[in-house]
Amino acid sequence: MISTVLVANRGEIACRIFRTCRESGIRTVAVHSDADENALHARVADAAVRLPGTASADTYLRGDLIVKAATAAGADAVHPGYGFLSENADFARAVVDAGLTWIGPPPEAIEAMASKTRAKELMGVAPLDHVTEADLPVLVKAAAGGGGRGMRVVRRLADLEAELTAARAEAASAFGDGEVFVEPYVVDGRHVEVQVLADTHGTVWALGTRDCSLQRRHQKVIEEAPAPGLTASLTQDLYEQAVRAARAVDYVGAGTVEFLVADGRARFLEMNTRLQVEHPVTEAVHGVDLVALQLRIAEGHALATDPPRARGHAVEARLYAEDPAAGWAPQTGRLHRLTVPDGIRLDTGYTDGDDIGVHYDPMLAKAVAHAPTRAEAVRRLAGALERAAIHGPVTNRDLLVRSLRHEEFTSARMDTGFYDRHLPELTAPAPDPLAPLAAALADACAAPRSRFGGWRNLPSQPQVKRYAMAGEEHEVRYHHTRTGLAADGVRVVHADAARVVLETGGVQHRFEVSRYGDQVHVNATALIALPRFPDLTTPHAPGSLLAPMPGTVVRVAEGLADGAAVEAGQPLLWLEAMKMQHVIAAPANGTLAELPVTEGQQVEMGALLAVVQEADL
Repeated sequence: MISTVLVANRGEIACRIFRTCRESGIRTVAVHSDADENALHARVADAAVRLPGTASADTYLRGDLIVKAATAAGADAVHPGYGFLSENADFARAVVDAGLTWIGPPPEAIEAMASKTRAKELMGVAPLDHVTEADLPVLVKAAAGGGGRGMRVVRRLADLEAELTAARAEAASAFGDGEVFVEPYVVDGRHVEVQVLADTHGTVWALGTRDCSLQRRHQKVIEEAPAPGLTASLTQDLYEQAVRAARAVDYVGAGTVEFLVADGRARFLEMNTRLQVEHPVTEAVHGVDLVALQLRIAEGHALATDPPRARGHAVEARLYAEDPAAGWAPQTGRLHRLTVPDGIRLDTGYTDGDDIGVHYDPMLAKAVAHAPTRAEAVRRLAGALERAAIHGPVTNRDLLVRSLRHEEFTSARMDTGFYDRHLPELTAPAPDPLAPLAAALADACAAPRSRFGGWRNLPSQPQVKRYAMAGEEHEVRYHHTRTGLAADGVRVVHADAARVVLETGGVQHRFEVSRYGDQVHVNATALIALPRFPDLTTPHAPGSLLAPMPGTVVRVAEGLADGAAVEAGQPLLWLEAMKMQHVIAAPANGTLAELPVTEGQQVEMGALLAVVQEADL
C-alpha cells in the first residue's frame, strides 16, 4: 500500500493529484523551484522540497534531485504528472532503483513510445526521410515531448532548413532532446484520441474517445468526450489500434493514443505514456477518477474485465494567460480573482492573489462541464466562462466563449484548422459600451466624500473620467445630484463601490465592479483607469522593437551588428517566455540602428530589443 506520494511536477496537475491522494488517505510531497516557492501546489502539499533555481533544466527536469527529495521526505511513491519527466524512461528507472513505487508505465514501455519516430515505426507508420515539393505542407515535430513545442508547419521547401533548426533549438530547450522528424501535414483533419488503462494482470481498457481538434500553435485549447460524429466502425478501429499499441509495449497504467482522423480513417500520431491534460472529460463521462485508478494499478490491483460505460458528454476549456489577438502572447502579473459558477469543475494551480510568472506554461486553469447531451454541455460551459470572474492579466476567456458558440463547433464540424480560419472574428473587440460609465460611477461611490455632500445648490460641470478599453480611450461624464449620481441618457438605478445598475431603453443592466490599482473589471470587460492628466513621457524612436512580454533572449541572429542591413520579416532575435520561443523580426527593409541586448539576457515587457531604421523609399 502506498502511504506517501511525491508529485514530480508543479501547478495544476500537482494540485489535482494531491486532491485524489488526500481523498485516499495518502500523504503528499511537493517539489518546487525558487520561482514556485509560494505556488499553490507547494502550499497545499503535506511537505515540500526546494529545487534550487528557476529554469526547468535546473529544477523540474533534474531527476536526480527529485529522487533525493522523495527519499528525504519519506515518500514511497512518485507520480510524474504530465510534461517535464513524465515520459522519461531514465527517470522512471531511477525511481524504481531507489526502491520507490513508480506510478506510471514500465520504463521499457516509455522508452518504446517516448520517441515519436520509434513509436511510428512500431505501429507501421514511417516519417518522411526526404521532403519534396509534392509533400508540402509538412509538419516538423519534436521526437521527445509535446505541447506544441518544437513543432513547425512548413509550406515552402525553402523554409524547411530554417524551421528544422528552430524546432531543434526549441525541443532541446524544452525537453533536453533536439531530435525532430517530418510528417505530412493534414490541414483539415481532426485530432482524436483514445484513453487507455492497463493493469499488471493483462487487462487493457479503451476508455472512450476524446476530440481535441481546437488547437493553437498545435496545443489543445478545447477538448471533449466522446469525440462527436464518429461512426461505430471508425470508433471500433480507434479502440483496436489503441489497445494494440498498449499491448505492443506491455503497457501498464494510464496512457493516451492519439490519431489524426480525416477522410473517414484514423492515422496513428503518437502514444503519450502519461496522464493527459484533458483527462477530466473522460473522468466526467465514465464516472471514474483516473488518478485513483493509477494509484490502484501501481499497488497491483486488477481492473474490472470491462470499462464503465459512457454517460452524457463533457467539454473542457483551457484558460490561458495570453492574448490571442496579439499572436497568443503570454501574459504575466497578479491574478486577483478566479472563480466560476457552481456546477463547473475547475482544475487550477492558482488561487486569488497569486502571481503569474514568466518561467512556465501560461495555463491558468481547466474548466469542465458535464451534461446529458453535447449541446447542453457546450452551452453550460460557454455560459459559465462568460459569467466567470477572471481578474488580472489578459486571458483567452472571450476566445473560448466565442469558440464554444461558433456554429462550426456547435455543429461538430471543427478541425485542426479552426483558428487559422476564424481567429480574426473570434478576437474582434466587443466590450460592453456601458462598462466605462459603470466603472466611473462605482469609483465615485468608493471615493472619500466631503461631509458637506457631493451636490451643489447651482448647476456644476460634470465629473469626467477616462478609461482605456479594447485599445481605445473612452471618456465618461456624470453628475452628483441631490438624489445621487446621474448620467445623460442613462438612468442610474443603483450605484455603490462594487455594484452598479443602469437602465437604458427600459432594460436594466447589472454590473459587478472590481478595481485593483488602475485595473478595473466590469463583469467580463477589462478597463484601465487613465490618469487625469496625460503622460508626457518621451516615446521610443520610430522603428523600435519592444519586448511583447518578459522573457530571456535565447538567440541573436548570426552576424547582426549595429549598421547591418536587414529585410522586412528577417528574424533578429528569439525571445523565450513560458516555454515558447518568439521570433522578433525586422518590421521593414532598413538598417539595424541599435541592438542593446545579448544572448542570455532577461528583459521585462516593453524593454527595447532593437531599433530598425527604415530605408528611404
